[in-house]
Amino acid sequence: MTTSTRGAQTPAVLVLEDGRTFRGRAYGAVGETFGEAVFSTGMTGYQETLTDPSYHRQVVVMTAPHIGNTGVNDEDPESGRIWVSGYVVRDPARTPSNWRSRRSLDDELTAQGVVGISGVDTRALTRHLRERGAMRVGIFSGEALADEATLLAKVQAAPQMKGADLSAEVATQETYVVPAIGTKRFTVAAIDLGIKGMTPHRMAERGIEVHVLPATATVEDIYAVNPDGVFFSNGPGDPATAEHPVSLMRAVLERSTPLFGICFGNQILGRALGFGTFKLKYGHRGINQPVQDRTTGKVEVTAHNHGFAVDAPLDAPSDTPYGRAEVSHVCLNDNVVEGLRLLDRPAFSVQYHPEAAAGPHDAGYLFDRFVTLLEGQRA
Repeated sequence: MTTSTRGAQTPAVLVLEDGRTFRGRAYGAVGETFGEAVFSTGMTGYQETLTDPSYHRQVVVMTAPHIGNTGVNDEDPESGRIWVSGYVVRDPARTPSNWRSRRSLDDELTAQGVVGISGVDTRALTRHLRERGAMRVGIFSGEALADEATLLAKVQAAPQMKGADLSAEVATQETYVVPAIGTKRFTVAAIDLGIKGMTPHRMAERGIEVHVLPATATVEDIYAVNPDGVFFSNGPGDPATAEHPVSLMRAVLERSTPLFGICFGNQILGRALGFGTFKLKYGHRGINQPVQDRTTGKVEVTAHNHGFAVDAPLDAPSDTPYGRAEVSHVCLNDNVVEGLRLLDRPAFSVQYHPEAAAGPHDAGYLFDRFVTLLEGQRA
């Protein structure tokens, strides 16, 4: 519940489900909001973060102290709206300055009804989440303010992220096509589980015509576009609930169609191969996560946004119903699985975001690796 009143000096309070509270000022819309408190370590790219559908039902804490410096433009959104359920910053920009800026971040949050809070010690909040783990949170301002016991009860009554089935809530309802840039070389069917706009663009740059299908698409829908390959996107929620995407991916694997998955798509591939998934204590979010490509030994700095991971053996290939599979990428901070590949079929996935929006371009080669699979299928 929000109001459209700008809340620059309006008191606000953030309440975590374990009872810890942080006081500040309203930032964006005034009212109340709930979600899972997570922190993002990127120093730039706040506009892409806000519009990433994978952040649906999450309250994002920005660890960088100064947010909003470059305002908001009309070119960088990754989807048609802001998806975060709440936003937490320390020092919002007083006056944005950038040649592409069209309005302030505060104004954009207000216009889209996103309740936020500023003036918070985000360093202390981040350390708390690192020690205790991601948890439910509420932000309250204006008429939503009440005694802390009442607010805490509201937070503890909010739904948890574990067990949440959210991809259909953020996916497109109708199929649309992103045309190839230049000469068309291939056709790919992309299953939208919360896809970011830059992802089909990266494929289009490589001569791929991308047909973006709803999360509810059937096998018949996929093969009706006569695809050379199939892509499964990023998205929000608990992969343990994603029964339809898992069955859909297994149908694609059975046909040995070249397959590529990102983020949620990596978790779906893990489940399709028979591996389990689990919730990370506080997840990986930001644009500075070190990952090693174990197939080449190369270390790359990558963009992440995930709170769940695949539970697969790191030390040797595994036998699956679709042939041997191995962990292709691993996070160097905590040895979390960051990629999978099949050794006997043309399929692979990564847990992070090679589309680099926002983020470094170290992992852009993965789209070229997908093109190599598409070429191999035609050979």
